[in-house]
Amino acid sequence: QVQLVESGGGLVQPEGSLSLSCAASGIRFSGYVMGWYRQVPGKQRELVARITSEGITKYADSVRGRFTVSRDNTKNTVSLQMNSLTPEDTSVYYCYAGYIGSYWGQGTQVTVSS
Repeated sequence: QVQLVESGGGLVQPEGSLSLSCAASGIRFSGYVMGWYRQVPGKQRELVARITSEGITKYADSVRGRFTVSRDNTKNTVSLQMNSLTPEDTSVYYCYAGYIGSYWGQGTQVTVSS
């Protein structure tokens, strides 16, 4: 059974930082592209950042330079370091694993507000 379990969401002030983590089980982690997506009500889920097993990264234009995605293939985890957060980053953030099939975490809320 595949499980992606996110942690680290919460409330942060504008210009603050937050780190998300996702622990994966039930997959051959090192073979999967891992990533983070986000979704607000009424909008499509959008890519935030993803990272291949070789460490090649891709970022949404809106977060490039502020967010950093990383993975640890020995611990089966993927992380997202978010800096200089703005209210527009408020969303539910989902962990994603893609290769043989696609899998999603349950989501974690990030709220940026003063």
